[in-house]
Amino acid sequence: MIRHAGLIALRRDGLWRGALIEGPSGVGKSDLALRAVESGFALVADDRTVVFASGGQLYGKAPDSLSGLIEIRGLGVVPTPVIGFARIALLVRCVDASSGVERLPQPRFETLCGVSVPVFDLWPLEPAAPAKIRRMLEHLGVAL
Repeated sequence: MIRHAGLIALRRDGLWRGALIEGPSGVGKSDLALRAVESGFALVADDRTVVFASGGQLYGKAPDSLSGLIEIRGLGVVPTPVIGFARIALLVRCVDASSGVERLPQPRFETLCGVSVPVFDLWPLEPAAPAKIRRMLEHLGVAL
């Protein structure tokens, strides 16, 4: 399945595990991905992600036509280094304002391709958003 989402990842124990970043057009998904890459994440996919299950795990990769590209608003679509695929450890739902994020949310999950993944809401334009994704992954025990 192809999702309107980006995918960023961190490496731990030789495996790439990441966050699928979803949200409406213009909310700041690519901006968040760019800032995450600048803070040490690897980019897997921007704007569209092919999501698939294998061995009971969820994975994502860029569609061939978009691999190695990222949209930088105000500049355009530009080449950038990427990794081929990563295991999806969590789903980040981008909201359009900080008020859309609960302070102390209850755990939530969504099933994609038959695999349940945790879901977190995030305002992508806040400066701490990449650090929050890193902490989400750490809290789940999948990041360094």
